[in-house]
Amino acid sequence: MSDFTSNFWSIYVAGLTLVSIVACLILLWVSGTTKVAASKDNTTGHVWDGDLQEMNNPLPKWWVYLFIITVVFSLVYGLLYPMFGTYQGVLGWSSDGQHKAEVAKAEKAIAPIYERFKAMPADQLAGDSQAMAIGERLFMNNCAQCHGSDARGARSFPNLTDGDWLWGGSPEAIKTTITEGRTGMMPPMAAAVGTPEDVRNVANYVLSLSGSPHDSVRATLGKSKFGACAACHGMDGKGNQAMGAPNLSDNTWLHGWGEEAVVRAITNGFTNQMPAQASKLNADQIHVLSAYVWGLSNKSAGAAKTN
Repeated sequence: MSDFTSNFWSIYVAGLTLVSIVACLILLWVSGTTKVAASKDNTTGHVWDGDLQEMNNPLPKWWVYLFIITVVFSLVYGLLYPMFGTYQGVLGWSSDGQHKAEVAKAEKAIAPIYERFKAMPADQLAGDSQAMAIGERLFMNNCAQCHGSDARGARSFPNLTDGDWLWGGSPEAIKTTITEGRTGMMPPMAAAVGTPEDVRNVANYVLSLSGSPHDSVRATLGKSKFGACAACHGMDGKGNQAMGAPNLSDNTWLHGWGEEAVVRAITNGFTNQMPAQASKLNADQIHVLSAYVWGLSNKSAGAAKTN
């Protein structure tokens, strides 16, 4: 890790760059001052392909001047911009600074569009065709990679259209999720549950909570062991949105369905992360995007507003 925290490589690259520039100047000087003994016909004596002779003419002046201009340009560029190691350059330019400036310029340009949406609650925005068109673009650019273009998700990526919410489905909860991100962790619980047989019994009990196919005998035996899971999921298995603990009784399976999938979850646990979007989207964009996501599972509310 020291390679990434020390200044060695920046100093190394800066030194190599300066040495290269100086070497170019030395090469030009040597080429211009070195005299090669030539014959009376001004050739060097080198012959290729039988009759192709090398002449002993000086370098063209235009080429020499262009070479000098190139070297001077590189030095001026290195003075103005961050070319030599950690030196920031006279202009103080950086790719990060340019990106922020471009983002600020873009946000200023689109601010009038979002101004109309600021005071509108989610149910009104969900019925506004312009807001939803913008929300859809924001979703496609920032959310579809995980949740899919249809927002129906995939294994380990929540379906945003079914009304089943780990952290709450209100507009405020969705906005918090988008802004701050979420980290959901299911710790390995096999040791707390007991033996491998106990784990399999608890898995069948969990399946029974949603009416899924299960072994009723194992489910009965696993009920008493479910207490190790109740701290998060509740004794009734209905979950806890304050903790992001899934509802185990609604037949929605984020990490796979069936006995083996539940056994694997209890044994290994898992961690899911929804990255925060506040660094990518401003508050107005998040407001519209939150309403769009809310509208995906509340289409009737949006349709009512439209009508």
